[in-house]
Amino acid sequence: MAAAEAAAPPGGGCPAAGGGSVPVLFCFSVFARPSTVPHGAGYELLIQKFLSLYGDQIDMHRKFVVQLFAEEWSQYIDLPKGFLVSERCKVRLVPLQIQMTTLGNLTPSSTVFFCCDMQERFRPAIKYFGDIISVGQRLLQGARLLGIPVIVTEQYPKGLGSTVQEIDLTGAKLVLPKTKFSMVLPEVEAALAEIPGVRSVVLFGVETHVCIQQTALELIGRGLEVHIVADATSSRSMMDRMFALERLARTGIIVTTSEAILLQLVADKEHPKFKEIQNLIKASAPESGLLSKV
Repeated sequence: MAAAEAAAPPGGGCPAAGGGSVPVLFCFSVFARPSTVPHGAGYELLIQKFLSLYGDQIDMHRKFVVQLFAEEWSQYIDLPKGFLVSERCKVRLVPLQIQMTTLGNLTPSSTVFFCCDMQERFRPAIKYFGDIISVGQRLLQGARLLGIPVIVTEQYPKGLGSTVQEIDLTGAKLVLPKTKFSMVLPEVEAALAEIPGVRSVVLFGVETHVCIQQTALELIGRGLEVHIVADATSSRSMMDRMFALERLARTGIIVTTSEAILLQLVADKEHPKFKEIQNLIKASAPESGLLSKV
């Protein structure tokens, strides 16, 4: 398990000579399964045991840390350096989320834009649809200026139509029909794998509480940082939209605005594309009141 090995503390090693097995409770997610390991087992053998017990549930693309329950603190602590099992204990495998040092930091080289289901048949039903089209188009123009890959999906286009004509998909890396609500399809995962160093996804479209929400949750489950553009996502019901954004924010997803995204991506007035991004923002900023509904 290469990802877990990268987080291994030095010194955990093979069992020491001399004796017997030690009972250990192995915890992962909501599960707890008792087993045994040889006396003197270290980090590597604990990882092997976790894989034997939970291998079908562990995402091999994630990074993990092993923690030990410390009686003196009455809580789990990171496995001490050089730890060897010598007595009955309880350990757990914890998936690491986003590195706190990079939380919210966008750069063009590590970002991809996801445009979700901005289709003609949704026009009469989605609140502020004209405004999110305008903001979505601004984001796609910004992506082209900054060389950011764009992935687009269309929900059942045979029945719901194609992406609206106002949205220019020139240069999009992938435009894909789907029936699944989430955008995270095998073809999308393959496209992401072709983008070196991708860390952040900027997500917008419809509907906030269905396709946007399910896409965002799947993406963070794969260790990606997700930025939802509040002024470029909507639903038929403002209540559904509001509660979806609140829920997503509580999970660590970043709810932000199109202007904040574009200016964060250029980061500096001296950026060679700053003037073009600035003009784009000035020329296409709708005043719809949508952000007052967040």
